[in-house]
Amino acid sequence: MYGTVYRFQLKPGKEAELQAFFEATSRDEGQRLKAAGMVSGHVFKLDNGGYMGAAVFQTKEQYVANANDPAQDAWYRRWRELLAADPEWNDGEVVWAE
Repeated sequence: MYGTVYRFQLKPGKEAELQAFFEATSRDEGQRLKAAGMVSGHVFKLDNGGYMGAAVFQTKEQYVANANDPAQDAWYRRWRELLAADPEWNDGEVVWAE
């Protein structure tokens, strides 16, 4: 498996919009992402501030193909409008999962 762990900061007052955005993602993008090889996605609100997420795909090739998909770019642009700055991305191979 392969994926990314990412950290991001919201613009002030955007918490409800973020929740609605990810609920819409599950509803509207879930089938596309599953077909693209996504295994799981998680977003954490961190105790020390900010957010961290993880997205896991079956293979690196599927992850890269999804990253290059225009539908994913459109999703990212909508999400990015809620953020104070670009997210910090950390891509890599999953070496353990349960």
